[in-house]
Amino acid sequence: MKRSLVVVLILLTIALAAYLFNQYWTHRYDTLIVRQATIYRVDPDLVWSIIYEETYFAPWKIGRDGEIGLMQVTPIVAREWATETGMRELERTMATDPQSFLRDPEHNIQVGCWYLEKIREQFQDVTDSEARVIAAYNAGPSRSVEWGKPNADGKLPSNEEFITRIDIPSTRAYVISVLNRYRRMKNAR
Repeated sequence: MKRSLVVVLILLTIALAAYLFNQYWTHRYDTLIVRQATIYRVDPDLVWSIIYEETYFAPWKIGRDGEIGLMQVTPIVAREWATETGMRELERTMATDPQSFLRDPEHNIQVGCWYLEKIREQFQDVTDSEARVIAAYNAGPSRSVEWGKPNADGKLPSNEEFITRIDIPSTRAYVISVLNRYRRMKNAR
């Protein structure tokens, strides 16, 4: 009896420790996310959901196509951001060593939020544009525009229709996953 009680207590302790570590791990950048999302007028819950999907909050991750950091920002996007800021030193850094800059969580989230804002602006006239924004973040804005072209009746496709038009299976799965996580977060509040 005592032995089984000890085993149960050990298992409960391990489960609690795992839960607490997961809470710490997935929320340790919340302040940075809120700060940068507010600056760039994007929803912090959407940014959090994208980071969760992209890297599960591991800032050291490098994608197979050269994407860097928490939000898997490409050096090309970082160079665009640096050019738009007009700060010469950042332009030089992005030209010579974007990895060091983008591995820093704050910089990575800053550039990622800037890019999300640019994408969101493209779809600001579309009701329920989240799926389009998420698809554009993953596969590029031009593809998202293509998938979102009006139907034969001239109406824009619904989110569900839009998602079925995504002809890249990994992007479709990405959009569904991020959108579901994002909606769960919104419904929990």
